[in-house]
Amino acid sequence: MKTNILIATLLCWAAIIATAHAEEIGSVDTEFKFFGPDHKIVVEAFDDPKIDGITCHLSRTRKGGFKGMVGLAEETSDASIACRQVGPIRVKEKLKEGERVFSESRSLIFKKLQVVRFFDEKRQTYIYLVYSDRVIEGSPHNAISTVPIQSWSSP
Repeated sequence: MKTNILIATLLCWAAIIATAHAEEIGSVDTEFKFFGPDHKIVVEAFDDPKIDGITCHLSRTRKGGFKGMVGLAEETSDASIACRQVGPIRVKEKLKEGERVFSESRSLIFKKLQVVRFFDEKRQTYIYLVYSDRVIEGSPHNAISTVPIQSWSSP
């Protein structure tokens, strides 16, 4: 029984880690902190896990100081997103409407930053929405980016 619980826990963590992976592109400091790292705005990139040819770039805050250094700071809900077609679009598996394509914890346990994907069939466009949620109270801060499906030719 304990082994089954351990395996289920490990699988959940693996799913969270797989969803939350982004490559840091760069950052800028926004506030000097005497103890610990400075507050920053970080820019990261991730590829849609189920659609080849679409990459999204996120910018969001990262708290510094002692709490930020040890992972106890609650991050703000501010985030921006830009998604683009970077190659031929190829859907690798069945897509769900409103499916989460990226997730990151923004506090110790209660707050998450999420990116979900929608498809506007009439306009043949993928829509990516970034927002943060919380167990008790979410935030109205959000941003979207759209990727119209276009033919892609190799040079």
